[in-house]
Amino acid sequence: MQAKVGDHLVVESNRDGSHRREGEILEVRGDDGSPPYVVRWDDGHEGVSYPGPDAHVTHPA
Repeated sequence: MQAKVGDHLVVESNRDGSHRREGEILEVRGDDGSPPYVVRWDDGHEGVSYPGPDAHVTHPA
């Protein structure tokens, strides 16, 4: 997974009743755009994320 500041991290729900999460990547701490990422989630919380296989990066225009 490769990302840059300003990209969005999307985590798809893998459980019934859970919703998809999306957040803006504020900081890339790995080498060459790799995780971990500091993310501001759509609910306003910020935290370090080590995305799993249910996540992907989008590049907003």
